[in-house]
Amino acid sequence: MEYNKQLSQMVPGDRVEGFYILKEGTIKTSNSGKPFLSATLSDRSGNLDLKAWDYSGPVGAPEDAGKVVKVRGDVTEYRGTTQLTASNIRMATAEDGYDVSALVPTAPIDRDETLEAVQTLVRSLEDPDYRQVAQTMLSRHLETFRGIPAAKSVHHSFLSGLLMHTANMLRLADFLAGLYPQIIDRSLLLTGTLLHDFAKEREFTFSQLGMVTDYSRKGQLLGHLVMGAQEIAQVAAELGTPEEKSLLLQHMVLSHHGEPEFGAAVRPMFAEAELLSYIDLVDSRMEIYAETLPAVPAGSFSSRIFALDKRIYHHE
Repeated sequence: MEYNKQLSQMVPGDRVEGFYILKEGTIKTSNSGKPFLSATLSDRSGNLDLKAWDYSGPVGAPEDAGKVVKVRGDVTEYRGTTQLTASNIRMATAEDGYDVSALVPTAPIDRDETLEAVQTLVRSLEDPDYRQVAQTMLSRHLETFRGIPAAKSVHHSFLSGLLMHTANMLRLADFLAGLYPQIIDRSLLLTGTLLHDFAKEREFTFSQLGMVTDYSRKGQLLGHLVMGAQEIAQVAAELGTPEEKSLLLQHMVLSHHGEPEFGAAVRPMFAEAELLSYIDLVDSRMEIYAETLPAVPAGSFSSRIFALDKRIYHHE
């Protein structure tokens, strides 16, 4: 029996016991009519599917998402995917004395240095209107921006994921603005890049450990694109920003998913908006590769990755 083994290190045949985050879990019914728990566990190293057969609760209620559970079970393989089959599972208690730092995945960055790099880029914006909007919005969102994940799953779904994702995008935007100075307004591109995901702090609900557990009511009814554009319009009006500049920033947020089938409210209609959609796509997809490849042996293919709609190859 191995105790508190990292999820990413588990292989079929292991017998384990330890504390993990219940990222999500649902009580379902098997083909034979028996209840079972289908869940996803997480720790700092990654995620792992869990099944508890002939199980009807109490773990698995919607409000359990994001909480810590104690699990005992065997690591198995199903259709080429590693999973944990639990023989015992319960909610952790304060008396258990588990190590939170071992459970919560955190961006592999120095938060202070990364935030300073973002602030330096904001201070470098040549256009005073865009700089004022960027500084005002950054000030309003500073604490959540430096701490929350960028997503519920798929990419950058760890603490400070939004800071890491946005900082990466700003560096790429700064480079591309210099590469295409004849058509790209650097101040506009960097401001839109900074602001594009700020409303995720209202799109999600968060666990006590700071991880995303679900979408909020506003997140489901409006989404972060609409809420982000609304806030830009409000802030720009308060600052007296020219209407044209406000509209351009709103459009960049509304269109940064590129196409309606990917969640965009409108398609990008000017160069900076188009470029932002590609920058977002590049960083999100590269993070999916970064999170997937460590679990794929060199010289082999991954299982199908939903977000990429394909398998990927880990070359030698």
